[in-house]
Formats: sequence, structure tokens, C-alpha cells
Amino acid sequence: MNNKLEAIKQRYETLSNELAAPGAAANQDAWRMMTKEHAELSPIVNKYEAYAEVLRHKEECRTMLQEHLDGEMKEMVLEELSSLSVSEEELFEQLRQLLAPRDPNDDKDVIIEVRAGTGGEEAALFGADLVRMYQRYAERNGYKLEFITSSLSEKGGVKEVIFSLGGKRGAYSKLKFESGVHRVQRVPETEAQGRIHTSAATVAVLPEAEDVEVDIKESDLRIDTYRSSGAGGQHVNKTDSAIRITHLPSGLVVACQDERSQLKNKEQAMRLLKSRLFEMYQAEQDEALAKARKSQVGSGDRSERIRTYNFPQGRVTDHRIGLTLYKLEQFLDGDMDEMIDALSIAERAARLAHEQ
Repeated sequence: MNNKLEAIKQRYETLSNELAAPGAAANQDAWRMMTKEHAELSPIVNKYEAYAEVLRHKEECRTMLQEHLDGEMKEMVLEELSSLSVSEEELFEQLRQLLAPRDPNDDKDVIIEVRAGTGGEEAALFGADLVRMYQRYAERNGYKLEFITSSLSEKGGVKEVIFSLGGKRGAYSKLKFESGVHRVQRVPETEAQGRIHTSAATVAVLPEAEDVEVDIKESDLRIDTYRSSGAGGQHVNKTDSAIRITHLPSGLVVACQDERSQLKNKEQAMRLLKSRLFEMYQAEQDEALAKARKSQVGSGDRSERIRTYNFPQGRVTDHRIGLTLYKLEQFLDGDMDEMIDALSIAERAARLAHEQ
């Protein structure tokens, strides 16, 4: 591991010199790539330097123990050596985690799709709860949330809502664990007998593709315009502002009707198309990714779930890591960090185990 860390440190120093050189920003594409790599290596180098400093202090303590020290001084050195050993173990483990293979999409913004699953109107209302949960999480953590398209039920539930979330690095690294079926257990407002119902909603989290990653030819697109339908303001059913884009080679179809402007709807639909194509291309390159995607989203049936929100017991349970938190109200208000951190740790542990 030391050889790898030394190579990373040398690369970091080379990048630092190149970025500081006159005219380094002349080539903006190269500048962005160097800046990104420099930022990614920085925490590893900082941790490695702290680790090297601890090892240096330990060596000094061992040298001192070889001298003729009085009892009190010797005890102080031994105590310091013991403390340094603890720090060494902690820093070594942190370095192992930093060196673990990263998901290449972790720094990307995300597009999140929430759809009602099994459970009728109650499933749609739960979908609305999930959308609000992600809104509150975005507000708490400084992410920008932008709605792309939505289809609501008569009672304000969510049939389908698609939105982007980003504005700062790392959105995908935090929210990728949300992909899958979310199950709710509660007494619906319309339930006269007070019986607990089980419903489900599906969530899909896509890394938002950048223009350089997905090349779409205009000749591969069929773009149709039509009048918007459903709730949405005065412009609905007045103009052909809604957009449907079909990517002919893949058969993917996306639509957007939430904006007043046909141009804006087209821009939002293209964002969604690029992200879905990006995910599809990744799946083709990695069959394991395709299987994971299928298992994450599933059909929306009650029996398939990654997480259960139990209102009578006030708990939320993630079934992938067996973690239960008894703070359902706070969780649905966007206080998701404890769950996300636990899922991140589990993912890093799995990556490390795979490397060994």
C-alpha cells in the first residue's frame, strides 16, 4: 500500500505544479480534468501525510526508549507510543477506505424518479411523502432540486414525479442507495376500521449524464409536440407546449409537459433522455450493473422492498443492512444522514472485501 500511496503523492505534486504554471487554464478541458483529479487526490495525500507523521513520531519514541530514561519519563514515552499506535491503526484504516475503488458516478448530480406502486391512492400519497422527504433532504444539505415532469393523482398523490438534484458535488454518492421499492405500513385516512395497510412506491436514481458522455444525433430523434393535460395552470390544453422525444436506435421515450415553454420542456426532456441513455450504455458495458438495476427497482410489488416505513411503530428499516431507526417523522422530514452514512460504510466495506 505504501508504494501506491507514494505514487499518488507524486502524482498530486505533479498536478499541483502543472496547475500553478502560467497559462495552465488556457486549455479549459485539460484544466477541468486536472482540477478534478487534484481534488480527488487531495484527501488521500493529506491523510497519508498525517499517517507518515505518526510513524515518524513513533520512531522517535522508540529511539528515546533506547536511552537511559528515569521512570517517570519512560512512562510518559510509553504512554505516547501507545497513543500513537492507536492513531496509526485509525489512519491506516481510513487510508484503506480512501483507496477502495470508487463508483465513477459518485460526484455526479442525480435524476430521481418516484412512482406509485401497489396500493392505489395510498401508494400515490406515500409517493408524495417520499418526494417531500427528498425536498427536505436537499434543503438541509444545500442541494438544488428542480422538477422535470410530474403526474399527480386527484388527491395530490404522486403517480410519477421526476426531478433533478445537485448543485454541488456528491449528490449521486449520497442518494444512489434510494433506488428500489419503498414500502409503507400505516392506517390510511380513508380507512374507517383503523386497519393498517401496506403500500409501495418505487424510486429510481440515475446519475445525470454530461454532454461529453452521451452523444445524441439529431437524426436519431423523433420529437412530437402535443397539448399538456392534467393540473398545471392556465397554459394547460391551450398550446402545444408538451414535448415527447423518441430515441429511435434504443426505443427510449421521454416526455415533459410541466413548463410553459416548449423550448424549456424540450431541454428538460433531453436531460432525462441523456441520463437514461447513459445508464443504459453503462448497463450494456457491465452486465452486473443491469442486474443490480433490475433488482433495485423491481415491479413495485409489496413483497419487493429495500426499506419499510412503519407508522404505528414510528420506525424506518433498511432491509439491505438491517438498520432500524426509531425516528420516522424526522426521517421523512429529510433527516436521512444516519441511514445514508451507514449504507455508505457498508458499500465501502463490500468494495474492500472484493479487492482482497
